[in-house]
Amino acid sequence: MRQGRLSELGCGRARKQTRREVFLAEMDAVVPWERFEQLILPSYPVAGRGRRPYPLRAMLKIHFMQQWFGLSDPAMEEALWETPLLRRFAGLDVDFEGVPDETTILKFRHLLEKHALGKALFDEMTALLAERGLLLRQGTIVDATLIAAPPSTKNRTKSRDPEMKQTRKGNQWYFGMKAHIGADAVSGCVHSAEMTSANVHDSVVTATLLHGEEEIAFGDSAYASKERSLDADRDEGDVVWATPFKRAKGNELTEEQRRMGLSGFPCVAGHNGQQGVPLCHDAKNLPYRMSFSISFWRAALPVPPSSRAVCSIR
Repeated sequence: MRQGRLSELGCGRARKQTRREVFLAEMDAVVPWERFEQLILPSYPVAGRGRRPYPLRAMLKIHFMQQWFGLSDPAMEEALWETPLLRRFAGLDVDFEGVPDETTILKFRHLLEKHALGKALFDEMTALLAERGLLLRQGTIVDATLIAAPPSTKNRTKSRDPEMKQTRKGNQWYFGMKAHIGADAVSGCVHSAEMTSANVHDSVVTATLLHGEEEIAFGDSAYASKERSLDADRDEGDVVWATPFKRAKGNELTEEQRRMGLSGFPCVAGHNGQQGVPLCHDAKNLPYRMSFSISFWRAALPVPPSSRAVCSIR
């Protein structure tokens, strides 16, 4: 029988921090857990008859990790048992509290959905970003991302979710929903979000993604139109749209239009690694900041854990 070593228990010499450790340490520091708990506390079960509920902070952190790492309920339960790092982040002690099972994790998500707490968490985070001056509000980036849903009818109702629809992107078909995102053009922090079926065009919900104080809005070719072109007539105070030039039928783009539309500036709004709408010279760090904000948004809003990003905004 092999004898265990102290290094296996973490008692050995210092080791390198993994990317997951660094990420969870950053999230533990920046996410306003206390403010979130105050929103959920009135709806959270209290100790009394029956099994004592797990601490609210632990369940909230488990819900966030489930979305950050794309884990289903059973996978999240197994990850908590297998990975001490995840237990430490959630503040769980296996010897005293154990680990929430998949049913408990499912019921907590349903609790957030029942009381519309996902939207409340998102609004609270947006308010915090504004308080800290991270939302400068001069410009907004708008884009949409597809989120897949299981197309199978092998379930209790023998049917698909009626809110899920199919759409085609390029030569590939997707089934699920679409997340429409509005993000600050400077910080990359998400300030608005709207969920629709996958077959709703990107430009349909544009008005709900703008907060009304921006001077300029950025979008890809899905948001381009004659009314939003740089040559269109607009009143004073109207938003100026920056979208790629679209070739009119029977015409070709000018050299200036080609140069401006393919300038190679860093872009956040591209899908699957493709180049999207050019932003500005100071956009070098936008993709990372926006990917964090998207990660938070996915944890805040009630997105099914079985869903995965098909066309990631990152």
